[in-house]
Amino acid sequence: MARHRVPPGPPAAPPVQRLRFRYAKRGRLRFSSTRDFQRALERALRRAAVPTAFSSGFHPHPRISYANAAPTGTASEAEYVEIALVERVDPEAVRRALDAALPVGLDVLEVVEVGLGGGASLSDLLQASHWRFELPGVAVATAAAARAEFLGLDTAEVTRMTKSGSRGIDVRAATVRMEVMTAAEVPCAILQVVVRHTTPVVRPDDFLTALRTYAHLTLPSPPLVTRLAQGPLTDAGVADPLVAVQ
Repeated sequence: MARHRVPPGPPAAPPVQRLRFRYAKRGRLRFSSTRDFQRALERALRRAAVPTAFSSGFHPHPRISYANAAPTGTASEAEYVEIALVERVDPEAVRRALDAALPVGLDVLEVVEVGLGGGASLSDLLQASHWRFELPGVAVATAAAARAEFLGLDTAEVTRMTKSGSRGIDVRAATVRMEVMTAAEVPCAILQVVVRHTTPVVRPDDFLTALRTYAHLTLPSPPLVTRLAQGPLTDAGVADPLVAVQ
């Protein structure tokens, strides 16, 4: 009979505190992948001497939860991570230490403490995203016409390859709000869109594909895409998920 293997050394210390924080991907760092950020965060935690909790077993790993990261190439002001700790710390001190330890462009904006048990999970709170699309070379009138055509549709399905194969995604059904805007510092049309998180999640590329296919919006240059907010979906828009736990 095979003997049960037991990992050497004492068991992992249990978590005594859980922190949830919001960070931004800005500038050239918008091209960093989720895995790039994970590596940078784990290095920053070590440099800042944050007492991170680890899993048990033969291959312990930091107890960090990532939720709905923005796709590579998009900027974001609303990315979220949760970390379990084995010692109690001051959340603001952790925010400052991690912000200093991370590369410029991966900026820690806010840190709050959440309970160790019960309450809404981070993934449950992230119900929708508010995206901003700057469309170089596209006039406001052209974007407004595409908006009207898109919102008049019943469905706007695009196809995307996923781990389980080809999936159809109804972008129109996921779109909660869509507005055309201008800004003095941006000489082109700007789309602001609130998209409900579905399974699979509608990505910015899916939205742009639907506009091209169904609303005949041609983009002469790649857009600059930024996630402005991510969180609970309310009548007023996308709420702050960190406020929900305070």
